[in-house]
Formats: sequence, structure tokens, C-alpha cells
Amino acid sequence: MNLKEDAYKIIDSAIKAALPDTAVKKALQELEMPKGKLLLVSIGKAAWSMAKAASDLLGDSIDEGIVITKYDHSQGELSNIRIYEAGHPVPDENSFAATEQAIQLVSNLSSEDLVLFLISGGGSALFEKPLVSKEILEDITKQLLASGADIVEINTIRKRLSAVKGGKFAKLCEPAQVFSVVLSDIIGDPLDMIASGPAYPDTSTSKQALEIIKKYDISISKEVEELLKVETPDTITNVKTMITGSVTQLCAAAEMTCRELGYEPIVLTASLSCQAREAGSFLASIAQYYNQSNKSLAFIAGGETVVHIKGKGKGGRNQELALSAAQGISGLDNIAIFSIGSDGTDGPTDAAGGYVDTNTEKVLAEKGISIFDVLENNDAYNALKQCDGLIITGPTGTNVNDLSVLLIKR
Repeated sequence: MNLKEDAYKIIDSAIKAALPDTAVKKALQELEMPKGKLLLVSIGKAAWSMAKAASDLLGDSIDEGIVITKYDHSQGELSNIRIYEAGHPVPDENSFAATEQAIQLVSNLSSEDLVLFLISGGGSALFEKPLVSKEILEDITKQLLASGADIVEINTIRKRLSAVKGGKFAKLCEPAQVFSVVLSDIIGDPLDMIASGPAYPDTSTSKQALEIIKKYDISISKEVEELLKVETPDTITNVKTMITGSVTQLCAAAEMTCRELGYEPIVLTASLSCQAREAGSFLASIAQYYNQSNKSLAFIAGGETVVHIKGKGKGGRNQELALSAAQGISGLDNIAIFSIGSDGTDGPTDAAGGYVDTNTEKVLAEKGISIFDVLENNDAYNALKQCDGLIITGPTGTNVNDLSVLLIKR
């Protein structure tokens, strides 16, 4: 009854189903080749994979292109395409330099030219030309990440401090047309929020941005406050957009594999959105209720949780979710809970997420490790490392939210 083996099989199949290759090629069937130049700009954690799919299909029809992705997420050279790696989740000098190259690429185009714009999660940090200093942008980003603000709230602020977000990149491409292919990493697929909507009209308002600053008590300067008062473009006429993947696909693949492995799968939601600890506690409470079940069950949840950072430890939302469930399933019968980020990275760590089972709390206690203390210090990574609970996949080439699964094996 190897629950961990089952977990890895579910993870593998779910990630493979969410890879952008087939979806991007399908979306590009709708592409009308331009009379002029065809340029490619691909941004995000899945930028290389998406660009590779486009390159395989379009070949030398792409006159020139740029990929901007996270460090160690490139998998080799692509014809006529320059590849840049940059900082995530906080943008760095390489983010700014690569974005400047993309802006230059789309400058001075004609109405007969077309920009193929491939967008995936992580683009908010990777694709950036700030309207404030690097230090100010880093400070505000870190404050928002630590506050427990969700991705939509964070992006509402980012848009107003950027020269490319909130529809502004599409404006820079004018009068050229933009064909945008989006791999969604946000619940509900809000196109103005994925990668902070560089090619989509903004539905958020300055009023909302200022309310978010107040809600999370974010410290900002007068300069930043004035920028937050400037409205972003709410009308864009030169862009056609297609969504190629989402967390629903991730959950469906997990459901299928669970069934093949002999579990009766139940998809709880594809829009999980709460504190990571709350999600872990909730899955553990389900485990407690169904502990007497005489059949194998799998409860599946997709979405994206948040962590309110109070300590100085190392971890990510998926690791914290898993570890917070460990106490609740301790001593139960053949039960495991795991949670992963589909991109293969969870927080600023090399782990995709975490795995716990009914023995995790005991193993940690024998090593003198208190789960409560670990969670208070947001140090799930080091605790899970002590009990072989880290899930390491490496960069996956996709990014469609997180997958959390409770397995009850009989």
C-alpha cells in the first residue's frame, strides 16, 4: 500500500496533461499569418515550453522572438528566438533588461505586422518595466507577498507601477495586431490579472488599488500613491486572446489517474482560495470523517492558497498546506495528503510541494520537531526535509495553479 508511489503517479499524469504544447498548437490554428513581420514574445514560467510549441509549428515564419522566463526554466536554444532568464517572484535587473528588449522588438511596427504574445503565470515578475525604482518595487512586492494578499490583489497594485502591465504592452505594439495565447494560473481565468494583463483591458480601478494598500497596511511613498491614482487602459482594440489551459484540466487529469489506481475520486473544487493552513486542516478533517471507509477514496482540490508570513523560515504554500494537515491525520489508517505547484516550484524553494501521511507527526516528534513551532516560523521546507516529505519535480514547463489531494487507501 505505497501511498507515496500513488501520489507521484497522480502528480506526473496531472502535470503532463497541463503541459502547453498541444494546447498552444491548437490555439495557433486560429492564427492568421500577417502580410508583414511575425514577432514572438513569450513570458512566464512556461514561456520556453510555449515558445517551443510555437516554433515547432511556425518554424522560420517567426522573424524574431524573445522568451523571458524564470531562472533554470529554459531548456535550450530556439530558432530566431532570444532567451532571457530573470527573477521571480521578485523582479530583478534581468527582468527589466529583458523587458526593455521586448519593448524594442515591438517598437515602430506597422498595421501589417503581428505580435504573437504567449503568456503564462509568473509573467508579473518576469515581464516588467517599473515606473518606480527597483528598490521601491521590491519593497512593495515583498510587503504584498508577506501580507497574505491574493494574486488578484497583488496584480492590481503591480499594474499601476509598471509601463507594460494592465494593457500597456498591447498599446506599445500599436498599430500592429497582437495574437495572445494565455496559459491561466489564476482561478476563473481573469485575463486582466494573468501576468497582470499586459495585453488585456484592465477591470480593476485606482480606488480598488488604494483600498488594497489600506487593507494590508502596506507602507508606500507619496510617489507610489500618485501612481496608484492613475487609471490603466480599459479599452484595447488590437488584441485577440485565447486561453489554452487552466487548473480544471489539472484536476481532471488527477481524477482520471486516481480512478485508474483504484480510488473513487471526488473533485472538491478547482477554485480553492484560502490560507494554506486552513486548506490543510480542512483536508485533514475530511480524512478523519472518512477514516472508517471500506473503500479507497481520493479528494481533489485545485486552486491557489496564500501564506501569511510571520516567521523567517523556508517554505511555500503547498509545503505549509501539507504540513498543517499532518497533525490531523496522525495515527489514522493508510491516509496521505500532498500538495504541489504545477510549475514545479513552491515559494522560493527547489520543491514543488509537500507530502505527509499518518506517520509524519510521529517521525518529526522523534526528531524533536514541533509542527506547531515550524508553522509559526513558516519553516515547512526544513521540517518536511527531515521526514522525506518534500516533493521535487524540477521545472515542469507549465503553470496552472496548485493541486492538493487527500488519499485514503483500503
